[in-house]
Amino acid sequence: MSAARIDTAVIIAVGSELLTPHRVDTNSLFLTGRLNELAIEVHRKVVVGDDRDRLAQELDRGLADADLVVLIGGLGPTDDDLTRDALAAAVGAPLVERREIVESIRERFAARRLAMPEINRRQALVPRGAEILANPRGTAPGLWLAWQDRVVVALPGPPRELEPMVDGLVRARLAARVAGHRLARRIVVVGGRAESYVEERVQPVYARWRERTPVVAATILAGPGQIELHLSTRAPEPPEAEAALDLAVADVEAALGRDVYSTAGESLEQVVGERLRQREWRLAVAESCTGGLVASRLTDVPGSSAFLDLAVVAYANTAKTDQLGVAPALLETHGAVSEPVALAMASGVAARATAQVGLGVTGIAGPSGGTEAKPVGTVCIAVTGQAGERARTFAFRGERTFVKRQASQAALDMLRRMLDDRG
Repeated sequence: MSAARIDTAVIIAVGSELLTPHRVDTNSLFLTGRLNELAIEVHRKVVVGDDRDRLAQELDRGLADADLVVLIGGLGPTDDDLTRDALAAAVGAPLVERREIVESIRERFAARRLAMPEINRRQALVPRGAEILANPRGTAPGLWLAWQDRVVVALPGPPRELEPMVDGLVRARLAARVAGHRLARRIVVVGGRAESYVEERVQPVYARWRERTPVVAATILAGPGQIELHLSTRAPEPPEAEAALDLAVADVEAALGRDVYSTAGESLEQVVGERLRQREWRLAVAESCTGGLVASRLTDVPGSSAFLDLAVVAYANTAKTDQLGVAPALLETHGAVSEPVALAMASGVAARATAQVGLGVTGIAGPSGGTEAKPVGTVCIAVTGQAGERARTFAFRGERTFVKRQASQAALDMLRRMLDDRG
């Protein structure tokens, strides 16, 4: 009987140290990437401390709902290394000592002119029926155990040991169990809309995707000022998968129109820069509450000197007057956080740079400075010049850095939309 195909996986990272702020589980990220390359979808990733019962619960759960369970860590020689014991209990197989592992560990110590401590014999205990995965960089071998129609792989925790084992023995074994399928993904990014709005517009096409071959799955993720739709599909050949994703992306664009700003991984600042380059327009930016964040994002784009002329952080009212030419009367009548002042900042900085487009941002990032009329999170953004003229007041929520991030995103998205209007 041929081995069952592996389509889904659960990753269980073992170790109480991973539940502290001092150690980050990078292994799961690496492993997810390698599994996705083989068209194996990771349904769940979990971190479990050094607790036999909790580890056994997660193992049982993984074996119940995934084709593959990968255990990371817990294969050392000490009493808190419980992966072998939990695995043996989960599959109902006794632990047996493998002489070849003992000899291999003994040789590693001998090569350093050391005697092997007896405690290291624990690393030679293997659930009956498991195959050994050689670990040239450490004393803990990996394990491959076929159980019913599932597979369990146990790997050592140090990345320098785990990564070559995955890229070598584990990948080759898994490749034979994925039936030639490949997993393809695409990310569609939407600007200036709430998650509920995007979901309401796109939900009608989900049923259409489920009826197609290959099926396309979608996950929606919300971020500061943007929504991401993560699309994925599995097909025997990469062109078939990509064609299915092309159709799905077209469906999303038809549903959301100009709200979609990226379908190929471009950042919002890259999109804005490309729009400006296409028109051979140059941009000048005046910022108050964002403190140069908009300019920083734009200058993250390679070659930004082709479209960015001048960036001014004018925080104090005197700076707005002296550096940008904002009239004092305008500040007194409307206040620094107002659409008229944002427009004056945008036109002032554009005039000083002789740029075709000006962008102005002014607001209250908090935590203090808000009033009943203009609470913390109030931000006014304006665009002027050959892209047209527009000003808008936003009400953002969150702590200071989050308000600044949302403001920078809204400013770039507002500029993008105006540039598209003038295309």
